[in-house]
Amino acid sequence: MKRQFLTLCAAAALAVSGTAMSNEIYKWTDAAGNVHYGDRPNADGRSERINIASRRTNPAAVQARVQAQRDARSARDEAEAEEPKKKTPEERRAEAAERATKCQEHRSRLESYIQSQRLYREDENGERVYLNEQEVQEARNRVQEKVQEFCD
Repeated sequence: MKRQFLTLCAAAALAVSGTAMSNEIYKWTDAAGNVHYGDRPNADGRSERINIASRRTNPAAVQARVQAQRDARSARDEAEAEEPKKKTPEERRAEAAERATKCQEHRSRLESYIQSQRLYREDENGERVYLNEQEVQEARNRVQEKVQEFCD
């Protein structure tokens, strides 16, 4: 008996929900100029029936649109990340001062490398290991590159 009652209630709910979806929508404007919408016409008879056509949503189309929006957003974010940030005048001055300091340091080191008779490095025991001519030239070239990087 309960099962039949539940089946009957479910059938009635489905029938009612189907008719509720097919009801008309009415639009009217009251004396104050406010627009109203309802499922029944206004009592004064000045209601306008609105035809609303709907269709099922295509999940694949929705997913494609969402993915396209994500792709566009990530492309925009990548472009913004690659675009150099605008620096404030204080940041530019601080950067220029740091470059000038490094330029001076590397120029002094290059001058020292050029004037020195012999160059050396310290090994893990703290003892001097003198560089041969090829190693000296490589060290000078590395410092020269740093001078060009920071002084130009």
